[in-house]
Amino acid sequence: MEFDRLVVSFLVDEVVGGFFISVPPGHIACVYDRGRGVLPRVWGPGLHLKIPFWQVAKLFNAQILEYSLREGFDYSQNKEALGDTAVKTSTQDGHSVSIEGSILFRIDRHNAPELWENIGEKVVSKVVRPFSRSRISAVFSELTLDQIERNRAGVENLMREDLQLHFNDRGLDCEGFLLSEVKVIGDRGKTETILKQEARPQQEVFAAAKNPAANQV
Repeated sequence: MEFDRLVVSFLVDEVVGGFFISVPPGHIACVYDRGRGVLPRVWGPGLHLKIPFWQVAKLFNAQILEYSLREGFDYSQNKEALGDTAVKTSTQDGHSVSIEGSILFRIDRHNAPELWENIGEKVVSKVVRPFSRSRISAVFSELTLDQIERNRAGVENLMREDLQLHFNDRGLDCEGFLLSEVKVIGDRGKTETILKQEARPQQEVFAAAKNPAANQV
């Protein structure tokens, strides 16, 4: 599937061999030098020189990527798939809720060499998935059901700031958090939707990444 190939190419194994590094638009490259380790410099789009055999380049997708949280998402065949199942947690006032949404994130180009050296290629399974589940559960457990229902923009902004705090130390930037649906889980598994998915134009999604809502919970 095209989606799977897109995900697999999130961090490509090798760039062009020989003397050149070919970096396409929307990507960056880091170089491992067999004598000095991962070099601190980052190469942007274009054609760059490297030392054959002695230096190995790694290509990173530096575009904004969408990580989806939704019921039924299956990543069992690909741990680096850009998504996860809905997060289930309890609110401050004791309601069980199921949270679906999207996290917009990208690699911090200035910290890409450190990310490659310390975390490696499995960024989704090592950082995005575990931290997003943990932090979403923690933040929503400090909110009441009324706060979630009445202040969607404030909750999204609070969540983005919290994820950014934890992503930033690991070479990633959280560009936005968008809620799709929040459901209350009642007795015998019955659910009631308190926030429904909004049809947001693509330009509004990117506007949310550039200018997070100023509302506070």
